[in-house]
Amino acid sequence: MKNVRFLGIVLLLSLPALASAQQRWQSCLPPDIKATDVVSAALAVSSNGSGTVKTTTVRQKLNQLRAHCRHGKLVDSRGKEIHFYHLTGCWGNPPADYLKIMQRQEDELKELKKRYTVIEMTCNSSGIPPP
Repeated sequence: MKNVRFLGIVLLLSLPALASAQQRWQSCLPPDIKATDVVSAALAVSSNGSGTVKTTTVRQKLNQLRAHCRHGKLVDSRGKEIHFYHLTGCWGNPPADYLKIMQRQEDELKELKKRYTVIEMTCNSSGIPPP
């Protein structure tokens, strides 16, 4: 009986820590990023032809990375700083220099990934391909 009470007390004391898991990183989010922003979205089509969009939010991604604030910076579970990158390239009709734009984006991402854990923010939060 004593062990059950002790376990109950431990659980009660740990609830605030679990509830504040999001707050471990919330204060370090960049001003242009919200926890509800969509990181990725993909259209999943079932065998009957109907489609649903599966999205991943900033909140889900940061929880997956076990992110937290350290010295005012957002870091992952290994202590590597997290950087958000807004992807380009969701064009219905791409611009004439789209290959150059995409190459520049690829080069930037390659360099950023050397130093940061990069969260690539989709440019198509609906998940529905452009026509």
